[in-house]
Amino acid sequence: MALAWVLRGEKVTSVLIGASKTAQLDDAVGMLANRHFSSDECAKIDAILAA
Repeated sequence: MALAWVLRGEKVTSVLIGASKTAQLDDAVGMLANRHFSSDECAKIDAILAA
């Protein structure tokens, strides 16, 4: 979820993933298939980050 959140920004062109095992990298890449947040989800995440 964090990877998808970071990549939603237009100014972000890359993200470093600290994977030490192939399975961790597979999980991170798999999460990208569902990287779209609704406007309600974005608002809730923004509120949490602003707190």
